[in-house]
Amino acid sequence: MSSPLPRLSVVIPNYNHARYLPTCLGAVLRQSVQPFEVIVIDDASTDNSVEVIEQFAREHPIVRLHRNEKNRGVVFNMNKGLLELAQGDYVYMAAADDEVQPGHFEKTLSLLAQHPQAALCCTIGDWREIETGLNWHVGVGMGDQPCFISPQEMARLERAGKLFIASNSAVFNRRTLNEVGGFVPELRWHCDWFAIYTSGFRHGVCFVPEPLAVANIHATSFYSVGSKQDEHRRVLERMLELLNSSAYADVMPFIRDSGALFLFGRPMFKLMRSRPEFRHFLTPTFLRKNLWHTFKVDMKRIAPAWVGNLYIKLTGQRAKKRD
Repeated sequence: MSSPLPRLSVVIPNYNHARYLPTCLGAVLRQSVQPFEVIVIDDASTDNSVEVIEQFAREHPIVRLHRNEKNRGVVFNMNKGLLELAQGDYVYMAAADDEVQPGHFEKTLSLLAQHPQAALCCTIGDWREIETGLNWHVGVGMGDQPCFISPQEMARLERAGKLFIASNSAVFNRRTLNEVGGFVPELRWHCDWFAIYTSGFRHGVCFVPEPLAVANIHATSFYSVGSKQDEHRRVLERMLELLNSSAYADVMPFIRDSGALFLFGRPMFKLMRSRPEFRHFLTPTFLRKNLWHTFKVDMKRIAPAWVGNLYIKLTGQRAKKRD
């Protein structure tokens, strides 16, 4: 490389994922550009996770194990890594059961070096539902070439239904992520979305138009289980309360006017309608996008996987192979 790339810290929260760790860690350690450090935070696992991590640490000096004495939860560990343990300029939060593809760190860090003002760099996300067999790519329409996307352009893409920042692909600028409060614990399974969109609409994002990060979505994942709980309404309420606060006054109009909150489906619509202080988020753009998204989610529940995958292919939700 003509100049040194920024230092990258990889943080991997883990709880009883020993069977997935070799794939996750192996993919990280095979990257053409190596991270400055790989911090695995074990959340008091009861399987042989610690043994697996210690073996990697013996063979690879950049791997470091941090053990919690008791189980603290995913969001606690994400903030532990971000605020206390990581020392790099940028941080990549890797789920222990996900996998980065070759070239991810080289391409994202190279683009971030050119645009140091950006809050993060993402790629197309390769999302795979393990139980159903559905496989689709998110963020396909954001651009044809590696690029920086300003907050204004992000809003335009969102209104057009083309913006989707895959959290499993995001390499965060530590400074701008800390600036928006890191991962807000009260937002639980939506804390990464909030961090991504508030920092992105404040500073812009970089984008690499290749599927370079695989997310394996399990029925027992943090989001899948949490979004079905009664607590989910309180999580959404807290999100809207934060967006209405002075701390996020600069990014709230982007999120409101672009309809970005459509992603939270019918529960978000019902909440906005029931609380007067949230009704200003009920814009025509939000209503249009929310209705269509809700319809697709409902159809996904009843359609067989082969129908879903055919629809995904025909509607261009898979990236074309690059030469």
